[in-house]
Amino acid sequence: MINKEQLNPARSLYYGFFSKMFVFSDSEDRFLGVKEAIEVMIANPLDENSKEALKEIKEFFELGGDKVFIEEYDEIFHNPETKIVRNTASFYDEGVESGKKRVEVKNFLAKTRIRRDEKNFKESEDSVGFLVTFMHELIELIMSGEKSYDTLQHCLFSEIINEFIDEFIKEVYEHEKANAYKSV
Repeated sequence: MINKEQLNPARSLYYGFFSKMFVFSDSEDRFLGVKEAIEVMIANPLDENSKEALKEIKEFFELGGDKVFIEEYDEIFHNPETKIVRNTASFYDEGVESGKKRVEVKNFLAKTRIRRDEKNFKESEDSVGFLVTFMHELIELIMSGEKSYDTLQHCLFSEIINEFIDEFIKEVYEHEKANAYKSV
């Protein structure tokens, strides 16, 4: 049987990586720490498929730097000339950008000391970027001894993230402008 506590550092690393990749930011240090995280994940992959994808991501960074990911992110999530990939749980649940799932995430958030930094974080609470960042923060709190968040992070995953993430991943992977993000 898998010991979840032993997996928490890896889970935190992956959620932190996904946070960097899926949170919209115009900050110059948007990808700070990503290359180091990729190196650690390549050396300790979850499986062979993850290892190969991480090597591809590393290669994209080496060939084009941050610019490759910034431009592709904009093409996938913001360019009105292509099919924009929606990134909120509410959209996949109800077809609207701000619906029941956003309220559910806000209710989860209210049970923690974590808050959305509205000045720097423009997307809603049920966006993929916020959800993976929230999971990263919850796992970090659990690892620092705050075990009371264990059930909450489990429920956040099973009741919100797991219900739409496969469809979101498929949309990103199949997007006409996705190249580097196929590996993500």
